[in-house]
Amino acid sequence: MVILWVLMALAMFSMVLLPVYRRRSTGIQLVTPDDPDAADPANYGFLRQEELDIRMPGPDEDLLNVLDMVQRTQDHRAASQLLAGTESEGETRWQRVQAFAGAASLELQQRPGGVSETPGGQWLRVWRAEAPKDAGGAAVHAEFLVQQAWRTSTPGTDDFRIIMEEARTACGDAALLSPGDPIPYIIELSVARGLGYSRPEFEKLWLKILDRAPSHMGAHLAALHYWCEKWHGSRETAQAFAEAAAARAPQGSLLAAMPLFAVFEHLPEVNLVRSFYQSEVVTKAVHGALYAVHAARPDDPMLAHVRHLLVCFLVRGERWSEAMDQLVHVDGHVGALPWTLSSDPASDYAIYRALAVAGYEANGGNPATLPH
Repeated sequence: MVILWVLMALAMFSMVLLPVYRRRSTGIQLVTPDDPDAADPANYGFLRQEELDIRMPGPDEDLLNVLDMVQRTQDHRAASQLLAGTESEGETRWQRVQAFAGAASLELQQRPGGVSETPGGQWLRVWRAEAPKDAGGAAVHAEFLVQQAWRTSTPGTDDFRIIMEEARTACGDAALLSPGDPIPYIIELSVARGLGYSRPEFEKLWLKILDRAPSHMGAHLAALHYWCEKWHGSRETAQAFAEAAAARAPQGSLLAAMPLFAVFEHLPEVNLVRSFYQSEVVTKAVHGALYAVHAARPDDPMLAHVRHLLVCFLVRGERWSEAMDQLVHVDGHVGALPWTLSSDPASDYAIYRALAVAGYEANGGNPATLPH
């Protein structure tokens, strides 16, 4: 694939519309959508770029229905009921807390309020005022503060620290309302990263989570950030943390995919060596993630997260057929790494998807040969 990486760089920085690729003996080339030899993702049943849902990594119809109702009516009660009926130790509750908090934060960003306008996210403030003992509402409020800190201020500034300290207090309040619930402590992992907890302080917090939910994938991903080189650890520390989690993962746990996330967190900003994605470290991490995906329950809420990251690595490693297999399972929702790091997640995802389709067809694949 002579010009693959040049095309990827050009596409990611300059393309606005959905790119279309075609297969040729000389490699994968960028063409116009009306080219007769263009690879068309729609032939595989994939959604158009504008139809992709950027809010979540995978489907959760109950959450979407409740979120729509809450935002339409500004009544928090449906959200409270949904969280009350969601298992506290599971991944789904954590994702739903994040979703409600993110929705309130984005509403506030879009409608900050004024003399004659009610600020966005008012339903969350009402929720906390009307039901101060509601553990779900307390957790959503704590996560809302964390997201506000990262979204509206810069780490290291006074504004950031003030909001994070408020979030830390809110985490403590939420923990008191539900002693066995790991969610308040998982939220505090982000506070620990932002405020720069010492290692003993962080490890004390981490033990509280392990006591409550030792195999919680979302918690491990949040903790991994703290141990990364760009925050309070190193490449070696983060890799060791991820590999230890994978080694103790119970059968069927997606923790076996943790090393791939550690590799992703330490990818070079600019990489011109194509063989990097066929290197031993990357290959081992990819194989671990593929094993985790195959062994996991089909309804595991974290499964889509792993599949999305695999799409990125498999495309970069030119493993087209395997990338297509992951795309079949996740297409439609793109609210996951690595796409959410972009200002336009749907566009980035669509670029990788188009590359996977073109590479798959360049090697003899077609819609009839792709298993579903």
